[in-house]
Amino acid sequence: MPNYADLNPGDIKEIMQVYGIDPVVSYSILSGGSENTNYLVTAGGQKYVLTLCEQKTTQQARELVALLDYLAAHNFETSQVIHTSTNEPISHWRRKPVIVKRFLDGNIMPVLPDTILTEVGTQMGKLHSLDAPNYLSSSLSYGRESFQQVQEYLPDSAFGKWLEGIHGYIAGYCSEDLPKSLIHSDIFYSNVIVSTDLKTARIMDFEEAAQYYRVFDLGMAIIGLCENEKEIALQKASLLLRGYQKHTQLSDMEKGALQAFTVYAAASMAFWRHKNFNYVNPDASMYNHYVHLQVLAVHVQSVPKDTFLKILEL
Repeated sequence: MPNYADLNPGDIKEIMQVYGIDPVVSYSILSGGSENTNYLVTAGGQKYVLTLCEQKTTQQARELVALLDYLAAHNFETSQVIHTSTNEPISHWRRKPVIVKRFLDGNIMPVLPDTILTEVGTQMGKLHSLDAPNYLSSSLSYGRESFQQVQEYLPDSAFGKWLEGIHGYIAGYCSEDLPKSLIHSDIFYSNVIVSTDLKTARIMDFEEAAQYYRVFDLGMAIIGLCENEKEIALQKASLLLRGYQKHTQLSDMEKGALQAFTVYAAASMAFWRHKNFNYVNPDASMYNHYVHLQVLAVHVQSVPKDTFLKILEL
C-alpha cells in the first residue's frame, strides 16, 4: 500500500527536534498503510521509529502512549515511547498525531524456534497478569459482535453464511465467567521481535489492545505463530502454552474453550481481511486474502476436542 505521508528531510528534522533529538543522520521508510506511516530515524547514535498516525484521533494516540508507558512501568518489555522535550506524550504534524519510539533491535521470523515460542508464551502470561487500564475497549472491532456487517456490504454471500455458523459455534463458549485481562489481540509473528542470539522475544504493536478474554489472545497467538502451511501445528501450540502457564494458569473453563476461541480468532481475522480488502479499501489483488485464515479456522474446528486437549497437554 502507498504511504499517506511522504516526509522530506526538513519535515523529519522539524518533528524530531520537538523531542530533543538532533541532528538527524538518516531516515528511511519502514512501512505504510491505512493506519500509520512509519520511518526509521537515526540520530545521535540511536535508532527511533517515527509514527505518523493516519487514522487515530489525538485521544487514541495519547491512550496508546499511555498503555506503552504503563507496560514499561510494570517491567513488560516492548516498544519504549519517547516524550517531547516538554514531556508531552505525542506531538502533531499537520494536525496528525505523531508518536516516537526507540527502535527495537532484533529480527522478525516467520517460523519461530521452539524456545522462542515458549518465551512468547511466558511474555503473554506476564501481560495477562496486569490489570487492564480503564481506557481500553472491552470489545474488538473485528469481534463476533461485528460479524453481521458482512451481510450489510455483501448480502447472502457464502462467507457471510460461514461466519454466521462460526458465530453460533462460539456463542456457547463466550461465558462472562471466562477470565478477561489486558490482551494484545494481534500476536502474529510480524509483531514479535526476536533477539539476534535467539534467546529472548518481545511483543510489539499494541494498536489493538483491549480488555477481553485471555483465551482469545492465546487462540490468536496459536493462529499467528503456530501455522504449518494450511494447518495449525498443535505441538507448537503446546510449547506456547507451556511458557504461558509458567506465569498464568489456565482455568478449567479456559481449557475447555481454547479450541473454540482459536477458531474464533482465525475467523475474526478472516472477517477483518474480507471487510477491509473487499469493502473498506477494495484491492482486487487482496480479495481472497481472507481465505487462508478461513482454512485455518476450519482445520482447528475439525480436530476432535479430546485430541486437541491431549496434544496441547491440557
